[in-house]
Amino acid sequence: MKDKKFNLTGAIAIAIAVLVLIVFVPINLIVGYYDKVFDMTPSKKYTLNPKTVDILNQTSDKSIDVYYLSKLEYFKDAPEYLALYHTLTQLDERENIKLTCFEPDKDADLANSLDPSGVLGVQNGDIFVKCGDVIKRIDHNKIFQTSSDGTFQYAGEELVAAAIETCTSGSLPTIYFLKGHGEKSITESYDIYADQLKANNYSVEELDLSETKAIPGNARIIYLAGPQQDITDDEKGLLESYLSAGGSLSMLLPPCETKGRFDNIEEILGNYGIIMDYNTVTESSAANQLQDRDMVQSENFMRVEYPAATGDFTEDLTTDINYLVENGGYIAGIAGARSFAQMSETSFANAANVEVAPIIRNVADSGGNYTTVSTPMGGDEVTEAEAKKLSGIQLDYGYYALDRITGAKLIVMGSTDIIDRDVVAPTLSATTMLLTFSNTWLFDSDISAGIGNKLDAYDSMTFEDGKHAKTVLASLVIIPLALIAFGAVVWLKRRNS
Repeated sequence: MKDKKFNLTGAIAIAIAVLVLIVFVPINLIVGYYDKVFDMTPSKKYTLNPKTVDILNQTSDKSIDVYYLSKLEYFKDAPEYLALYHTLTQLDERENIKLTCFEPDKDADLANSLDPSGVLGVQNGDIFVKCGDVIKRIDHNKIFQTSSDGTFQYAGEELVAAAIETCTSGSLPTIYFLKGHGEKSITESYDIYADQLKANNYSVEELDLSETKAIPGNARIIYLAGPQQDITDDEKGLLESYLSAGGSLSMLLPPCETKGRFDNIEEILGNYGIIMDYNTVTESSAANQLQDRDMVQSENFMRVEYPAATGDFTEDLTTDINYLVENGGYIAGIAGARSFAQMSETSFANAANVEVAPIIRNVADSGGNYTTVSTPMGGDEVTEAEAKKLSGIQLDYGYYALDRITGAKLIVMGSTDIIDRDVVAPTLSATTMLLTFSNTWLFDSDISAGIGNKLDAYDSMTFEDGKHAKTVLASLVIIPLALIAFGAVVWLKRRNS
């Protein structure tokens, strides 16, 4: 009788399984106890980006408060929101950062302390970052985003890191409204619009260049809104220097009865290929007239359109507002307007470097005819003669301009009625929103920290055709399975040998 050999394969397998349990179960319990996470995601969604770490290290001497307006535990077990949980908990591990999570409807006093003026708005899911007297709000709608192709993205770390960088700098991005040229004051006329700017995380102040003789270093956007007099030569020089350093200027230039030309304002516009007309525009067709704030149809309130961006230009300022208008949420109108025109490329020296395009213009009637009336206002005999030629033709009420070399950005619109609390009406809502959107183009208050959005990445394979797919399937699945089966047969035959 042939001796039977002992087969220890099964015993060894059992021993290995027992050892695995002995080693890995305690490890799993320890990891679970300390809430340790090993981030295996391709975009490292659960781990702070090195750029975030650099910002935190550079601001480690600052006392920073981070408020999350919800209970963090709600998202701990929600996979799609887990990235926010880990961002905030890792911030809380820093000695100089204090994380406070609360529900605003249950702690109204704390919520009000973050927004005492009621300008920022407080909603569930928002994040507030505070350092000293500087507070920046992160809208809950921005933390998780969905791209145009439907990809779910996490932007929270980018926004929080940038907010920390902004707040620890000592001030929010500041928008200055120039004064000293007969402009209306912010507090008396533009306060509602200023509050909108503040709600978008800008600081808003007035600035008299004739007194300061300089543009503050924290100026991110400068407004010239409704001047009744021209700026001085010195002010023109300051603004030109500011623009040549990549500054951003928004000019709201409504009709003005002041006699004589605004030579310095014209010169700044001329550097960007824009001509200012000395006129006031009204609408003669009832079909294109809109209602004023008293719900009375007026020739001063008229329909407009926002020219779509074309492939010839890099900037797009009108797609978003056109979407809102098309979906019925906003009315495209303007009131108390003057018009502008564009120079030919041979008419201004910097034409090769400047991108300029209209963003607001009048609309034609059903027959394709323009029914706006241009009446001369201000200026001189030359501008008066030009203004008389502008009735019944296509007119532009606003432009954007970009200097591709210096990075300077310019917005010009021919009305302040769109932000004047004493005039603004629902029929002007789209143009007011276009101006609001333009601030993000001029300078985005959500300053980028260079981290970018984080998203899930998935491996994929592309096949040329069905034959190619079968070949790959055979090499990756069928052949390995066949080898496993062959090995199993050999083992079965030899196991008792």
